[in-house]
Amino acid sequence: MKNDAVPADRDIEWRVSPGLSDYAATLAEMEARAAAIRAGDARELIWLLEHPPLYTAGTSAAERELLTPDRFPVFRAGRGGRYTYHGPGQRVGYVLLDLEKRGRDVRCFVSGIEQWLIATLDDFGITARSEPGRVGIWTAHGADEAKIGAIGVRVRRWVSFHGFALNVDPDLSHFSGIVPCGLGEYAVTSMAKLGVNQPMDAIDRTLRRHFPAMLAGLRCS
Repeated sequence: MKNDAVPADRDIEWRVSPGLSDYAATLAEMEARAAAIRAGDARELIWLLEHPPLYTAGTSAAERELLTPDRFPVFRAGRGGRYTYHGPGQRVGYVLLDLEKRGRDVRCFVSGIEQWLIATLDDFGITARSEPGRVGIWTAHGADEAKIGAIGVRVRRWVSFHGFALNVDPDLSHFSGIVPCGLGEYAVTSMAKLGVNQPMDAIDRTLRRHFPAMLAGLRCS
């Protein structure tokens, strides 16, 4: 699988894959990398990519929330959460970190990803937030409230994998085939729908700029 790898620091690889990455191959590589990190044979990894249109089912996914099962391929992802969509125009970030040395606090880790995305969006003039009791990153309030980012992680032997999906400019109609993250009463939005049109490399640069703060905050206790 082709990629453009740039070291984030001496311990963490920062990788951006061009084009659309096959989901099954990506999942297999991610799981192998997580095992190698635990064994001490590989560096931690932040992996940014896009997938072709597909749905993934987390460990809490209910079959009734898959509304059009024949629309796109469906994958059992093994991460936490319910159904979500991946596709072109969405920045997917897989976050493979050794939480053994970063605090062993999964709740803090998820909060760190939330704040990372919120800070990234703020740089583009989008005010976003997390909401207690809900999964994801949210914008606006009332009738305009909508979800702009999803988070779903897994931790195995204190190595994290899976991560986040930020809606930059995907085809939002593709979300209609599922109940996104089990929250059907809320709309889904994107940076482009909110009037912010940016190339993916600008999103990546901003994620990279805010990553050190995310990493520094992982020891919450």
